[in-house]
Amino acid sequence: MVIGASIRYGKHQQQVVDFIERNQAALESRPNAFFSVNVVARKPEKNTPETNPYLQKFLKKIAWEPQNLAVFAGKIDYPRYGFVDKHMIRFILWMGKGPTDLTGTFEFTDWNKVDEFGELISRM
Repeated sequence: MVIGASIRYGKHQQQVVDFIERNQAALESRPNAFFSVNVVARKPEKNTPETNPYLQKFLKKIAWEPQNLAVFAGKIDYPRYGFVDKHMIRFILWMGKGPTDLTGTFEFTDWNKVDEFGELISRM
C-alpha cells in the first residue's frame, strides 16, 4: 500500500491523517510506503526523508511507521492557481528564497528519485 500527500499551507491535509488512523491495521498488514511532496525539498539539505521538516513533523503526528519513505519537491505552477493561492504561495516562497514570478511554472521534481521510488514500490 502506498500513500502520498502534498503540503498545503505548511502541513499535510488532515484527511490523510484521518485515513491513516482509520486504516493503520491494514497498512501494517502488508508492504507499505509513504511519500510527501513539498517544495522545501528543492533544497539539498531538506530533500531526504530524514532531513525534510514537513515529513518529520508528519511522522511524529501519526502512529503508523511506514516501511519505505520518500520526499519529492514537486512543481509550482503559478498560472494555474487562483488569486489567493497564487499570492499566498508566492509569499511563502519569497520567505524561503524561492521563485516568485507569477507568470512562471517551476519544476523541482528529481524524476530520477521518483523512478527509484517507483522501482522500490514495484518490488514490494
